Amino acid sequence: MKRLLLFALLLSVSAAQAQQTQKPPLHGRNWMAVTGKPLAATAGAMIFQQHGNAVDAACAMLAATCTMWDVLSWGGETQALIYNPKTGKVIAINALGVAPTGATPEYYKSKGYDFPPEYGPLAAVTPGTPGGLCYMLANYGTMSLKEVLAPAMEMAAGYPIDAQTANSIERGKKYIKEWPYSKAVFLTHPGEKREAPEAGEIFVQKDLLATLTKMVEAETAALKQGKSRKAAIMAAYDRFYKGDIAKEFVRGCQEQGGLITLEDLARWKPVEEAPLHTNYKGIEVYKLQEWTQGPMLLQSLNILENFDLKKMGYNSTQYIHTLYQTMNMTFADRDFYYGDPAFNKNPAIAGLLNKDYAKARAAQINTTMNDANAGPGDPYPYIGKTNPYLHFLQERAQLADTTSGRKPGGFVPKHDATTLLNTGNTDALYAYQGPDSAYMDRLWRGTTSVEAADKDGWVVSITPSGGWLPACIAGKTGVGMSQRAQSFVLDSAICPFNVIAPGKRPRVTLTPSMALKNGRPYLCFGVQGGDTQDQNLLQFFLNVVEFGMTVQQASEAANINTNQLWLSLGGSTIKDRAPHPGEILLNKNTPEATRKALEQMGYHLSFGERTSGPINAIYIDSAHGSLWGGSSNHGEDYGIGW
Repeated sequence: MKRLLLFALLLSVSAAQAQQTQKPPLHGRNWMAVTGKPLAATAGAMIFQQHGNAVDAACAMLAATCTMWDVLSWGGETQALIYNPKTGKVIAINALGVAPTGATPEYYKSKGYDFPPEYGPLAAVTPGTPGGLCYMLANYGTMSLKEVLAPAMEMAAGYPIDAQTANSIERGKKYIKEWPYSKAVFLTHPGEKREAPEAGEIFVQKDLLATLTKMVEAETAALKQGKSRKAAIMAAYDRFYKGDIAKEFVRGCQEQGGLITLEDLARWKPVEEAPLHTNYKGIEVYKLQEWTQGPMLLQSLNILENFDLKKMGYNSTQYIHTLYQTMNMTFADRDFYYGDPAFNKNPAIAGLLNKDYAKARAAQINTTMNDANAGPGDPYPYIGKTNPYLHFLQERAQLADTTSGRKPGGFVPKHDATTLLNTGNTDALYAYQGPDSAYMDRLWRGTTSVEAADKDGWVVSITPSGGWLPACIAGKTGVGMSQRAQSFVLDSAICPFNVIAPGKRPRVTLTPSMALKNGRPYLCFGVQGGDTQDQNLLQFFLNVVEFGMTVQQASEAANINTNQLWLSLGGSTIKDRAPHPGEILLNKNTPEATRKALEQMGYHLSFGERTSGPINAIYIDSAHGSLWGGSSNHGEDYGIGW
């Protein structure tokens, strides 16, 4: 019997490895560059060809994606994991902005908000990407800022804009017209029926080019004064956060009603910190700290290692149910316990990542029905403490009961929502799906991911975001302000760790990933998609580790998405953000028997053609000394290797 089971398992793995993909896997011996736009991947390749390392290339790709407004811009935030082969350690870069002076719950409530707004100056935290890029390049790169920014600066001088971005500008022009500096940049055909650029039109950003030029000039001047490469790059950093760029940014922000001050910019700094990690069957998986949703994936792995997933079978009814129930629990923990560690006097994260806590949570899973009332656990006994937030948990349960999004079963899309969102066709999405389309847009709201690796062992995973379209540009800087303040809450009953306060970082969905095996780099992977990010990354990881898929197969493979969580983005009311119990997105090829079984277990099904999320990944093949790249078939994500 054991031999038969082993033979069946080998057949299963072989079948997975033989599976054809819509995009070819990437192979490289020297380097790999994967990101959300073809031109940005080319920028990374240009830097590699100039003998830059993976950090240099990642910074170039980051700069290019920001310049292309690939659902982010220069005023947004950057989150990164870097494997340093010189030390053999993974380090984390926290370049997320903070809430500005005056950003208090009372301030927003006085303006009638239940959450900070989605768009405009009052949605802004301080910009993090320029500082994060400079910090990574100065400390772990090899090239100058001038060299690394060269592709982005060439693009700012004029590049052929892609249809997805151009159409996004046109759809968002109602907002853009409210902000004079945005209107001047984006609406290149004012007064015409289509005021946004056309696809393929040369899109010029003179103000942004001037800002990047000023940063490079500061670096050049410092080098002429005899300063080191690192000090020269940080001189460019200072010009952005403390010099004339900062003054214009603040002036433009405040002119349009924003709160950011010069002191806010000068005080802010990127933070290098130790990542969180867990061991899953001998593989060390790394995530950023609980100011992101990343630990949710680590918690999920801790729970799932108590089940025989391989025996269940890829996307079987039992597998889907076990995944969904696990994510119910870990999202409930995320929604209540995660927030900026610098402001947390009673952190819960050590208990949340405790293996015994995971075993206890695994034992709570109902194996036959969806638990529509799954809530946060109590991790404090697992670190020898008493939970100081139990009264908020009681208030929160009542809040969810009275403000749930809809009656169960209300979300049944008539069309392929995944494809519509992925093509940027939100107008069609609204027309076809009615009120639920806005919820799905907030659930899936995208960004980009940047993955890079080189033959010397440097590995980088970045999930940057913020300042997406429709973006409010700060004065004549050409820099779109972040909208990340919307991820704060104003009510401690929702999350006592994530209530807005000046100087505090919001709990974000942005979540780069890295894994080591036998002490060596194994995988780096990332995805865009708001609250679905760690859902898709969890399944990607399991596809590789449990089911033997290549990174390209795993990036295209059918995943599930849960809506049983509090939304992190958008929605002006508590009702807009409350969980939708039992709602699940399945691939349209899900067998009828699986569909019926899930419905009987209390799920409310919807379907999409592509449900994997736009995943980008690199597998470091230590056995052969080569690199495998995976770039999703979901949208415009693209990779180049050599």
